[in-house]
Amino acid sequence: MQTEDVHLIYSERLRQRRQSLKEFLIRARAAGYLRGGAGLLIPVTVWLAFVPHVVSGWFVLIPAAAFFGLHRYYEDTHGKLNRAKRAIEFYEKGIARVENRWMGAGITHTAFADTDHLYANDLDIFGKGSLFELLCTARTRFGQNMLAAWFCTPASRSEILRRQEAIEELRSNLDLREELSVFGPDRAAIDFDLATEWAFQPSLLNSAMARVIASILAALTMAAIGYAYWFRGEPMWMILAAAVQAGFALAYRKRVKDVILAIPAPAGELQLLEVPLTRLEREAFSSPRLRELRAALQTAGRSASQRLRTLIGLNEMLEYRRNSSIGPFLCTLLWATQVAFAIEAWRGQHRKDLQHWMRIVGEFEVLSALAGFAFEHPECPFPEILEGPARLEGDALRHPLLPETQCVPNSLSLGRGLQLLIVSGSNMSGKSTLLRTVGINVVLAQAGAPVCARHLKCSPLTIGATLRVQDSLQTGRSRFYAEIRRLKAMMTLAEEGSPILFLLDEIMHGTNSQDRVTGAEAVVRGLVEKNAIGLVTTHDLALTRVADALAPRAANVHFEDHLENSELIFDYRLHNGIIQKSNALELMRAIGLKV
Repeated sequence: MQTEDVHLIYSERLRQRRQSLKEFLIRARAAGYLRGGAGLLIPVTVWLAFVPHVVSGWFVLIPAAAFFGLHRYYEDTHGKLNRAKRAIEFYEKGIARVENRWMGAGITHTAFADTDHLYANDLDIFGKGSLFELLCTARTRFGQNMLAAWFCTPASRSEILRRQEAIEELRSNLDLREELSVFGPDRAAIDFDLATEWAFQPSLLNSAMARVIASILAALTMAAIGYAYWFRGEPMWMILAAAVQAGFALAYRKRVKDVILAIPAPAGELQLLEVPLTRLEREAFSSPRLRELRAALQTAGRSASQRLRTLIGLNEMLEYRRNSSIGPFLCTLLWATQVAFAIEAWRGQHRKDLQHWMRIVGEFEVLSALAGFAFEHPECPFPEILEGPARLEGDALRHPLLPETQCVPNSLSLGRGLQLLIVSGSNMSGKSTLLRTVGINVVLAQAGAPVCARHLKCSPLTIGATLRVQDSLQTGRSRFYAEIRRLKAMMTLAEEGSPILFLLDEIMHGTNSQDRVTGAEAVVRGLVEKNAIGLVTTHDLALTRVADALAPRAANVHFEDHLENSELIFDYRLHNGIIQKSNALELMRAIGLKV
């Protein structure tokens, strides 16, 4: 399949969803009018039945049944209408990604843009135009946070391989990926914060004996009422049962009220969770990771969605008390007290399960988002994940955040003898872009996703980068100090045995030339001796001598440029050896500076 095929598939599905939206709008409008008409007929029928006695009172049930049936149909259609709207947005964003119009329209998750992270800020993982914005389709906060964590933390080889299998299976399951992206309300993320907080609040009604007593009292009260009504028995028994029941209800009144007041908001959030759970439980998977996640939704013969529906049903049962026709009768059953006991029993049994179910939905969302990237980039292969020491071999690497037509692919190989490349070159020649291309593809590889390359082999790596290290006015920290702190963190990890990939851009350019050369050589020598691999860019040709000092474990490479009609031309291709010229003066003259 080619990228053009992806565009055609998305375009056709977009056309179908737009057509469905039109149909649902027509149905919803018609159902709304009919529902209104049925509602008006109810009082008319009541008047006809009980004033002029034209019709039987039973005829009132006809417009009432029609009203409730049409109301349910209207709500169902309105839900489908909203899902069609979100599906349209899903495919519009997919087409925008394929056409490279995605920047600024996605989820940036800037809360994770930690300037102290070893590479997230340097490699454009978060923020506008970031990898997160390009890939994230997760609806829940759990899914978004998990995707961020996968981008920021290296995984083990076995975990990466399991993710690859799952993503490959989900790649072609467009129906499932669409449904995971359209459930819930129209907002950026579904938090489940209220449900989580509610689940772990201290228990209010945890007495199993009291729950049994409540059921017995309700049964005795009903028996006393039946005895007095049907068998014309002594009403004293009915009064006594009601009095005992009232005393019991009064004893638990405050706690029952607290339970009832606390349940509506979390129940509403869990009703949203029930939608993706029900969909996932219908699916049959073949990859081990997806099968494990699916199996984890089944406990003791009941699925997670069934258990959630039990709680949702209990919350709905509380609403029956507001019904004027049956509300008074429910009081005789200790209805609110019994339902409150049932809710608390459910909470005690499933409080830990809730977060587990949320994490499972979140992981499905993450795998679905990465599968979407795989589907939209059919030319991108899954990397080969190697065992052993730090190693990286990339053939025709491209940057995933740049259009393919604007990328000049480059290849490199690190490990198995060669651990360091010193990259020299002119301003704007592509040195920093090379480092970002290498780093962000390794991030994709370790998340389990395909990579933008002809082929990539790598071992699990801990990335450290200094492409965008910044000074801080608030902390009084200079750019140079921030950089050496980052270098110290990399060195510490290397000393602890972590396989490091270091990407150092213009290393130590905040100090004088002599200290820079001495310090840079000491840092990269220390990293290389700890079996780290990486790239170092520089304008200062004095630093290229570091490669000679560390040969054969280090080598010099460079980017070239040339001047044509007072304009600098770059080929953005990596060449062996040291750059032989600088373009700084040409750039100054090109913009009109007198030098």
